[in-house]
Amino acid sequence: MKAAVIKETAPGEKRVALVPEAVTRLRPAGIEVLVERGAGEGAWLSDAAYADAGATIVSDTELYQAADVVLTVTKPPASVVRQLRPGQAIVGMLAPLADPELAAALAAQGVTAISLDGLPRTLSRAQPMDALTSQSNVAGYKAALVGATEFGRFFPLLITAAGTARPARVLVLGTGVAGLQAIGTARRLGAVVSGYDVRPTSKSEVESLGATFVALTSVSDAAGQGGYARELTADERQAQQDELTGHIARHDVVITTAQVPGRRPPLLVTEDAIKAMTAGSVIVDMGASPLGGNVTGSRPGETIVTGNGITIIGADNLPATVPTAASNAYSRNISALLLHLTKDGALAIDTGDDIQAGVVITHDGRVVHAGVAGLSAPPGQKPTETPAEPPPPGPVAGEATPAAGAERRAQANGFLPKTGPLSEGGADVDGTRD
Repeated sequence: MKAAVIKETAPGEKRVALVPEAVTRLRPAGIEVLVERGAGEGAWLSDAAYADAGATIVSDTELYQAADVVLTVTKPPASVVRQLRPGQAIVGMLAPLADPELAAALAAQGVTAISLDGLPRTLSRAQPMDALTSQSNVAGYKAALVGATEFGRFFPLLITAAGTARPARVLVLGTGVAGLQAIGTARRLGAVVSGYDVRPTSKSEVESLGATFVALTSVSDAAGQGGYARELTADERQAQQDELTGHIARHDVVITTAQVPGRRPPLLVTEDAIKAMTAGSVIVDMGASPLGGNVTGSRPGETIVTGNGITIIGADNLPATVPTAASNAYSRNISALLLHLTKDGALAIDTGDDIQAGVVITHDGRVVHAGVAGLSAPPGQKPTETPAEPPPPGPVAGEATPAAGAERRAQANGFLPKTGPLSEGGADVDGTRD
């Protein structure tokens, strides 16, 4: 089987789906790797490095003609979809819930689409494939650095001959994977950090990182089924916003992390909260998207300064700004998934397998994923299964998922040692989602 690594073309995207070291791991399974010329340049990985690892460097035309499986980081543009042929497969973070039309187009082409977004992350054996966690780790790390760069003062307490500089006060809203990484990074930079999430179970993990957990009295326990935060009532949301406004105003840097795939992110920082902040404060909105963000007025990929001197950063694709680390982690994820899908040197699709049931979106000319099939079926095609209703994400649930078990998932992706501060509060990964 020939697996081909394409060069990403999305604006600002510097990651690559596979790094050279992965080539040698795939070869024993009968997987030959083709790499589009220049695919790794954005992550400082040369064609020579891939060739030395045993990959074959090809042009884009040769790649699509020869490949059995196409490996990508983000969803492919229409120009790539048109080049795919029936029987080929494409593997990447395809965001089918946000773009069901892409799934329909791939099904119409007869292409098998496999998306790491749908990985059933409650399974222990799926941890090495968990790209959402690995990339959220990178994003949370970079969000803290972005906040520190834009903030006009020091993060740590500094006592010098020229005077004493008090430490920055940082608030992280949403303590899933990205939120916990942002907390840990801001703490290592010397800031005084607080974290907030609607799930009380996240309190121990926030505190295990040396941060203070913000407990709101206006919202009772908002833990829902499956480890998700339940959806708050309208009265609870308003009470939460009012109480959060007071906490936000007392901080210098605010990082928001709540994201809901395919839907508008919850609004966490209102116009009133922004007006109450001190001039020079910084907000990093990791939920910024074309549908809106966690912060009033934020726009993805843009930095704006309000009339009262608050800098609002619409953080856009932060993992791509740390391309080497992000690519290394993603490469481990996609390699693990590809090996799971391969039998006797060929792709073996079996949607009865619990992992494949989550990641296989289209196959044999049909949209086979239950959660996607009902969103945008091609003309004349009826969903083969009743679409599954995804668990409701909470309004402040970092990446819309809880942090329980974050240590083990981070270890699986190579971001944490086998022992560390998260072990004090981390729950077992089984039965949780991150």
